Amino acid sequence: MLYLKYHALGNDYIVLRPAPGEAPPVVETIRRICHRHYGVGSDGILFGPLASASCDFGLRIFNPDGSEAEKSGNGLRIFARSLFDERLVGEAPFSVETRGGRVTCQILQGGRMVTVQMGEVSFHSQRIPVAGPPREVLNEDLLLGGKPFKFCAATVGNPHCVVFFPDPSPAAARQYGPLIETDPRFPNRTNVQFLQVMDRRNIRIEIWERGAGYTLASGSSATAAAAVAHRLGECDAELTVHMPGGTLHIQFVDGFYATMTGPVVKICEGVLADELLE
Repeated sequence: MLYLKYHALGNDYIVLRPAPGEAPPVVETIRRICHRHYGVGSDGILFGPLASASCDFGLRIFNPDGSEAEKSGNGLRIFARSLFDERLVGEAPFSVETRGGRVTCQILQGGRMVTVQMGEVSFHSQRIPVAGPPREVLNEDLLLGGKPFKFCAATVGNPHCVVFFPDPSPAAARQYGPLIETDPRFPNRTNVQFLQVMDRRNIRIEIWERGAGYTLASGSSATAAAAVAHRLGECDAELTVHMPGGTLHIQFVDGFYATMTGPVVKICEGVLADELLE
């Protein structure tokens, strides 16, 4: 099976091109392919393009633990770049159908940069989802290691919990991230961002990704954290999100319709050996 590998700010994905009618790999095969020692190694698999009744292309996204993700900002930029590299798209905008909704992508700078219109961010508990009465989940209380914190929740087509943290670090993300991801208030589990507001146009986050663990960068996480900062009046509608892997530019229009722009780098391409897939 042919594969392509790219990274977006250190968040790496393998693109698998399905034959017509081909089903995606089973969970154990996904885990094996993504394994850093026994496979190719990646933060997930992008399976597509697939046929779509409503968009130019369809895409399914899988986490390295084999679970399926609704949406991935970095994954969408990588998928768009892979289509461009294979001359399936040009520099005109095109649409992609994901489990988390329709997005529009556009190639910039010959594929080195990609813009994705991520759709509308919502803070409503029933859309995210978050347990409890219907509400916007803003500035609620969370106890971590005996310390009180405030959090907000949002969906960009996939669930996010944004925790205000005075000095986000990889250690904090690894310590508290898995606890929040599986907290019963999040029935579908959740991605977690530890957020520090730097000024009106800059925020910093550390990320724990649902189904993947500690992550250097995440497009949907950056979008969710930026939306929370903007919703609470801490930041403007156009801002830069700083992550260990680099920065993304996020802009909101018409309320909370988000556009994300960031880089993509091709790593390699090759063939998955039959032995790996046995």
